[in-house]
Amino acid sequence: MTENLPSSALAGVQIASKKDGSLYYRSSITIKGRHISLGSYNSENDAHAAYLEGKGIISAAAWTLDKWKEDYILPFNKCVQLVNYRDNGVYFSTPIFLMKKYFFYYLNQNDILTFDMDDLFYYSSHTIMKRGSHLFVADYGSHISILSRYGIQAYSVAGRDFRFVNGDSSDLRYHNIEVINHYRGVRRISVRGLTRYKAVIHVRSNYIIGTYNTEEEAAIAYNKAADLLSQQNVRKNYELNYLQDMSPRDYADIYASIRVSPRIRHFNSDKKYKDKQRT
Repeated sequence: MTENLPSSALAGVQIASKKDGSLYYRSSITIKGRHISLGSYNSENDAHAAYLEGKGIISAAAWTLDKWKEDYILPFNKCVQLVNYRDNGVYFSTPIFLMKKYFFYYLNQNDILTFDMDDLFYYSSHTIMKRGSHLFVADYGSHISILSRYGIQAYSVAGRDFRFVNGDSSDLRYHNIEVINHYRGVRRISVRGLTRYKAVIHVRSNYIIGTYNTEEEAAIAYNKAADLLSQQNVRKNYELNYLQDMSPRDYADIYASIRVSPRIRHFNSDKKYKDKQRT
């Protein structure tokens, strides 16, 4: 039982036990009336060392995050929390450091993301994880890409479907992210200096559906092409575009009148002809 455990003689250390009865050591510090956990450790000395490091960070205004080294007992993310609390008077459970009009989120000492203040509430309660170049959070039992908050779809490609205005992919402020293509299978192109939208669908290779005046027309053309291919027994599970701001009647009118490539409308006969040419 916890109440029968011995007390530690070392400052900032509390002895606790696991379900199997083995002991571990909690480290914590109280600053300006706030009790802050510094983590759990396997040895009493490590827990005390974490407390001393935390106390040193809080009391030394000259201590900055670039001074953290691998031989520190205190994890880097906890140091970020302490420095932010020391300098800004606000404690977050995630590694956030506040600036005047934006904030930094530290994935590690060298990998730093920049966000608008509008995102502060969300990321103060969601831990960002990274796998390769993919950034995501765990939300409602699922992994959610942080780019989805900007309307960027999972299939989108940087440089083609969206871009970072200043070229810095770690700057995730809203003004720095431009969504070029909002819909699946749609590519913005220039035709004689005018903006047009090309719809493309993949069936073993890319098929051009057509070129259209608006992004919405191209998105609907993609949906129509997917339906036509399905009717011709093409076994691919195409995810259709959802046009949130368009009424069902307007959608139906465009769908009925939109033209798609004859290669899509007669895909099976075109495929049979090509197969015959190869033999």
